[in-house]
Amino acid sequence: MASGRKVGSEESGLRIHQTIARDLGTAILTGRHQPGELFEGEIEASDRLGVSRTAYREAVRILIAKGMLESRPKAGTRVLPRNRWNVLDPEMLAWMFAGEPDANFIRDLFELRGVIEPAAAEFAARRRTDEQLAVMEAALAEMGRYGLSTPEGRAADQRFHNMILAATRNDALEALASSVGAAVSWTTTFKHRKKLMPRDPLPDHRAVFQAIAARDTAAARATMAELLRLALADMDIALAEPNSDD
Repeated sequence: MASGRKVGSEESGLRIHQTIARDLGTAILTGRHQPGELFEGEIEASDRLGVSRTAYREAVRILIAKGMLESRPKAGTRVLPRNRWNVLDPEMLAWMFAGEPDANFIRDLFELRGVIEPAAAEFAARRRTDEQLAVMEAALAEMGRYGLSTPEGRAADQRFHNMILAATRNDALEALASSVGAAVSWTTTFKHRKKLMPRDPLPDHRAVFQAIAARDTAAARATMAELLRLALADMDIALAEPNSDD
């Protein structure tokens, strides 16, 4: 059965169907609804939540699009296996990190980044423009000004990594920017939510930038790989820390 929390007319700037989708999606992500579980009918769910059938139907459509649910005539709406979920969807990543994300999934994200970003840095060193380099440099300046514990600093970090993907001039790689950028943002947010990290990652980013600026492809790949290795080590520290609210 779907989550039983009443939904108000507006919450955190979200429309009703987006709020319902977030709540149901979070319930699936946290295991309250298991793969194969049958959701209650549209009429029952909308009545219990105090929302229109249209709003509930739109919320279910969002989750179907993300691969979390499947709806068939006469068979009802069921939770799909995890391997069908679009786990790189930026909105789903936000839902995951709103609570306590699974440690194995965080490591999966870093493994994915470890495949994509060192190669992207190498391509960027070969193909970047002066304008793209200027965007990276400005992002580094903002990271230094605000720090990664602030929303402004994390936004700058995301711009830095996104611009590296853009500088590859590879449409397929650039298409990953929203997913990789969301992973960068949420893992960084998670680390700083747990505690103030003792190591400053800005020098690692500067090393990548300097290699790209110098068009040193081997150094760009190596420095990005090292940046990710150290970031995962920081994440392991954060995962080992108890919640500040505990």
